Amino acid sequence: MGKSLFAPKEVANILGISKQTLLRYEKKRIFPPSHRSPINKRREYTPKDIAKLRRILGRV
Repeated sequence: MGKSLFAPKEVANILGISKQTLLRYEKKRIFPPSHRSPINKRREYTPKDIAKLRRILGRV
């Protein structure tokens, strides 16, 4: 992973789940809330966030 920030669709693809599942898990508090861009308020994920989500899913 050479990028520093990822969009929800990219994260979902990396995790092997759908974007809707990613957002649903966040809403149900299975996943911690994502960071929001201060400019446009879109969700942003760092490689560290992705590693944490992988651990939660048991896909280390």
